[in-house]
Amino acid sequence: MATSLWSSDFGMKLDIVTPFLGKYRPFVGRCCQTCTPKSWESLFHSSIMDLGFCNVILVKEENTRFRGWLVRRLCYFLWSMEQHIPPCQDAQQKIMDSPGVQNIISGRAPGGAGEGPMPGLVKTEVQRILDHIQTPPHPLLLRLFSWVLLRVLNCLFLNVQLHKGHVKMVHKASQAGSPLVLLSTHKSLLDGVLLPFVLFAQGLGVLRVAWDPRAFSPALRALLRKLGGLFLPPEANLSLDCSEGVLGRAVVHAATEQLLLSRQPLLIFLEDPPGAQGPRLSALGQAWLGAVVQAVRGGIVSDAVLVPVAVTYDLVPDALPDVYHASAPLGLWTGILAILRNLCYSWSRSHRACVRVHLAQPFSLQEYTINARSCWGSRQTLEQLLKPVVLGQWTVVPDTEKEQEWTPVTGPLLDLKEEDQLLVRRLSRHVLNACVASSAVMSTAIMATLLLFKHQKGVFLEQLLVDFSWLTEETLLRGFDVGFSGQLRCLVQHTLSLLQAHVALLRVHPGDLVVLPQPGPSLMHLARLSAELLPAFLSEAVGACAVWGLLASRMPPEGHWELQSVEVLSQTELYHQTLLLLHLLPQDLILQQPCQSSYSYCQEVLDRLIQCGLLVAEEASSSRLACDTGRQCFSSRLLWKPSGDFTDSESDDFEEAEVRYFRLSQQSRCPDFFLFLCRLLSPLLKAFAQAAAFLCQGQLPDTELGYSGQLFQFLQATAQKEGFFECVDSKLVTSAIWTFRDLGVLQQTPSPAGSRLQLSPTFASRDNQEKLEQFIRQFICS
Repeated sequence: MATSLWSSDFGMKLDIVTPFLGKYRPFVGRCCQTCTPKSWESLFHSSIMDLGFCNVILVKEENTRFRGWLVRRLCYFLWSMEQHIPPCQDAQQKIMDSPGVQNIISGRAPGGAGEGPMPGLVKTEVQRILDHIQTPPHPLLLRLFSWVLLRVLNCLFLNVQLHKGHVKMVHKASQAGSPLVLLSTHKSLLDGVLLPFVLFAQGLGVLRVAWDPRAFSPALRALLRKLGGLFLPPEANLSLDCSEGVLGRAVVHAATEQLLLSRQPLLIFLEDPPGAQGPRLSALGQAWLGAVVQAVRGGIVSDAVLVPVAVTYDLVPDALPDVYHASAPLGLWTGILAILRNLCYSWSRSHRACVRVHLAQPFSLQEYTINARSCWGSRQTLEQLLKPVVLGQWTVVPDTEKEQEWTPVTGPLLDLKEEDQLLVRRLSRHVLNACVASSAVMSTAIMATLLLFKHQKGVFLEQLLVDFSWLTEETLLRGFDVGFSGQLRCLVQHTLSLLQAHVALLRVHPGDLVVLPQPGPSLMHLARLSAELLPAFLSEAVGACAVWGLLASRMPPEGHWELQSVEVLSQTELYHQTLLLLHLLPQDLILQQPCQSSYSYCQEVLDRLIQCGLLVAEEASSSRLACDTGRQCFSSRLLWKPSGDFTDSESDDFEEAEVRYFRLSQQSRCPDFFLFLCRLLSPLLKAFAQAAAFLCQGQLPDTELGYSGQLFQFLQATAQKEGFFECVDSKLVTSAIWTFRDLGVLQQTPSPAGSRLQLSPTFASRDNQEKLEQFIRQFICS
């Protein structure tokens, strides 16, 4: 019965992306109006919103100069041969003659060669490092590779959608004369060949891709160099006082400067692939971005245009990210076998996945460096902010920002001034926030969220159709785009066919189908897919968990909604509880913009809860209306403060201010929606709570890798007992350990075998461990 259900023809037609069910499709990807107001106005026009989408991999006879039956069979090859490839001049001599490299050759810089026979050896070393970084792209090889890639992409995916308005924005920015630097998310190794193909097909030239040299074998690195790849030499990560490191970094900066001067577009990945164990922000990406910032700040190039980029898949190709779990780098033949494996898998199933490429609004790097500095303020560590609250020593969180930086600083970034290092770190976080905000939500993410957090015990297909439409509409209303279109029933059936390995279909009686997720490890896969939808509801989810914590402290969690809705919550309590949760959650999840204070984020959370109808204002007797601000008297300190300065609390800046109160709405839809929002953060919060419970069982001291293995096995054993597999994720394990380290729960101590983790004296007692666990569990919806 199940085989016949999956093998039915769903009649999918997704060649053209149109507004889902006639609803408004938002135009996402506008740059920050606070940091780049001029770019926000000049590099956008309302007419580009109506240009629609195109399928990049749809190449027909009309896309070539020729016509005829033979052309229809060779159109992929002819199209690839006709693509214009700008001449790439050999910049090796210019790099050799650059001031930074010449200073080292002549001995005027630290680590230089000086007089005698040494300059000749240094020139040879410079040439060797340069050959490791790049080679001139080979035009014929580029055309042949585009032809092969076009055929492979048509076999792997149903379509690769791109908004024509986004391409027009990037074209307009490139015509201004500044080099393009694309900063992208990284969902798969396939991104590194897909994005250059998309820009190549749209006439934006040959994209130079900054790859991770540790991920590929020498043979594959040589091939990628000929296709425009760039690789950071190992010498660049050596210490600052090492002569080889000084030379390697000088060559990297000179190569980057010549690349920008020649106006070749550059692609930098801001995050590591999902399979990589480490922080979300890539240290390699920050190193390349630092070279770009140094070239602009040093006046080598007048400006650079930054373009946030995002790629989203219905299903990320499985075989490619697996190389990060292996000890050996990806080889040429291993990569070919991985592609063949994906092709065979695509041919074996009846439906192929879709891909969406998003190019956000470009903005000026020079403008950002000028405006962003006014938004930087003092910050404190997580231990200073949250540890006294966890232990019950404080009841009020200090009014300051959290400093949490997990990405290690590599040699190329250490070579910059401290001010420029801070600029690079916050710029990369700012752009990654823009990339995530502009990413399209795919149908698999919506389906996985519904099955995991709303219908984990199963749901009838007709009800699933209603909920799919509802969640899609809620996503669009929050300013996030979706990467699908078509008839509702076809979309749902197509999505279920893509998830058939993790979803079961049961026919209870003729005409009724029950859809339920497969128990066990399949829930882990659905949790990873549902994480793509979390940014659209993150503010409401944080607010809902904060409200849950306040209500749980006043009445039993199983209390009726009618009783909970009677409880009155003050604005001060909501801010305080939201700020506690905001500090607890990792910065890699929140991705709060550096130009946005925690106070303004808490205000945004409260506004979202009011807008979605979960909170309603409680009007106290003999007081003015909650929306009436006419009688508020501003203090003298607020009159001269900058508009973006939220460093002081609200009570200090208003005279005779009245506290606002709220209560939960009594609308019929609110209880289900409130619990749905609370459950969105449950995988992360439950992983943190179980990590706190494991403190008394873990074998410490141990290395970070060893303790991660202990905690992961504990999560697996707990999931087998309780059936909650959503938190069994190595990424969540790493986040929990690093958060506890920042909180002062775990300490790193040096040892001959490397740094080791051990419990801090404060949290060695069982009482404080229970306080930590209880502090985390107050935000979890039971």
